[in-house]
Amino acid sequence: MDTFDIIVIGGGSAGSAAAGRLAEDMTRSVCLLEAGGHNRSILVTTPGFMPFLRQGSNYRYETVPQKGLNGRRGYQPRGRGLGGSSAINAMIYIRGHRWDYDNWAAMGCTGWAYDDVLPVFKRAEHNVRGADAFHGASGPLWVSDQLWPNPASIAFVEAAASLQLGRNTDFNGERQEGFGLYQVTQRDGERWSAARAYLDPLRRQRNLDVRIGVCVQRILFEEGRAVGVIYAVAGKERTVRARGGVVLSGGAFNSPQLLMLSGIGPAAHLQEHGIAVLADRAAVGENLQDHIDYVSSWESRSDVPIGDSRAGTLRMARAIWEHRRKRTGIMTTPYAESGGFARVMPGVPAPDVQWHFVPAMLEDHGRTKVKGHGVSLHACVLRPESRGTVRLQSKRAEDGPLIDPNFLDDERDMATLRAGVRLSHRIAASPPLSHLGLTDRYPVDLADDDALDSLIRSRADTVYHPVGTCRMGGDADAVVDPKLRVRGVERLWVADASIMPRLVSGNTNAPSIMIGERCADFVREALGA
Repeated sequence: MDTFDIIVIGGGSAGSAAAGRLAEDMTRSVCLLEAGGHNRSILVTTPGFMPFLRQGSNYRYETVPQKGLNGRRGYQPRGRGLGGSSAINAMIYIRGHRWDYDNWAAMGCTGWAYDDVLPVFKRAEHNVRGADAFHGASGPLWVSDQLWPNPASIAFVEAAASLQLGRNTDFNGERQEGFGLYQVTQRDGERWSAARAYLDPLRRQRNLDVRIGVCVQRILFEEGRAVGVIYAVAGKERTVRARGGVVLSGGAFNSPQLLMLSGIGPAAHLQEHGIAVLADRAAVGENLQDHIDYVSSWESRSDVPIGDSRAGTLRMARAIWEHRRKRTGIMTTPYAESGGFARVMPGVPAPDVQWHFVPAMLEDHGRTKVKGHGVSLHACVLRPESRGTVRLQSKRAEDGPLIDPNFLDDERDMATLRAGVRLSHRIAASPPLSHLGLTDRYPVDLADDDALDSLIRSRADTVYHPVGTCRMGGDADAVVDPKLRVRGVERLWVADASIMPRLVSGNTNAPSIMIGERCADFVREALGA
């Protein structure tokens, strides 16, 4: 049986950061276990190939039927392979609002206020604009301005400005509100995943053992202490031991699943599946939160947006050739090129809706191809009140969990989304965006609440930001404490978005990487280094 100082389960955004930081100390041995592959193909590294990624890089989960979405099953893509979702996402670099982290601290997460986490964000970041009070320029995670934003994306920003919604050139700076182009996790025109940032520089170090293509079955405990992991590869079970402990970084769906498979979770639910209870933790798998999102879509008379046409196909063929030679041009697109933040409801402490503008027509998460040219505008509820769950489907890790986000269960979420969709249409009707000659693909009477609600329930879904299922807190019911240690056992940490007590006001990749960085700090502290 292999033995290491630390085992990290999951090579996603947070897991890559945690494993990479821990392995920087050559005196410490680290084993990283990942179900997927290396994710080094050009389909991953070329941003514009995102819609054509191989199935093996995505778990392609689905939810249970959602009563708030007319009984539909939602789609839940999750990154599979080194880099996790940072290898398949839109690369948008957003940290969230200052209020989010100050609220975490107020909820009992001591040491997680904005002033506590800002230095960690800066330490991780290599921003091409340089260092300042809000940004770092020497970290492993490259953050870049877009090399070739589509003219339609620029028109969207100008249209928002025409409505006096304000401009913002840095959503991670002094203020979040306003509209502009997003910065992206790219380096020289290529996707810069967490694996490229944290693991690739250590590829030749003998103290970091990265094992891909494995399926973790459960965590091993002796006298209440995490001492190893059982995983399957090629149909055979193997055991790897940990002298110092285990870091679980499976994400908001797989971390609670693995805790429950290991005997940590709601006792009655574990017993239903014949799993011996090690620690009765009712909050494991609870508190699931996700950004419910509605995508408005318009056809355009102009062929300026990306589209499926003869002209569009020829343009993309030339762009692929340009990117292979120069790493410039259209194929550097993150697709969600511009967007913004605004307050649409009274009395909120921070922006409550985020927009992602895509200079192309999206249907069913991009899985259904649409002919012609057009644009899409996402509006998502930043701090939803609805809460869902993650539960076991079976005691087999390969079966995946049962995911129930419980979307739009709380009427406040619908009210916020309704207001956000209305503002989407106001922006689309404003020049210069309206000069593209837009025709609404899903026309509705925007003044009719019932009609708009019906349309939203028929088409809304996730914008890919599930969190909260291994909630952090200072209270005894929280799954992990503010140093990310799992309560009820020893030497087991969780490092991923599942520890968030409340969903941040923005995209979750950068915060997940920050959590991985912090977990490495906590593990080093626990090991006396």
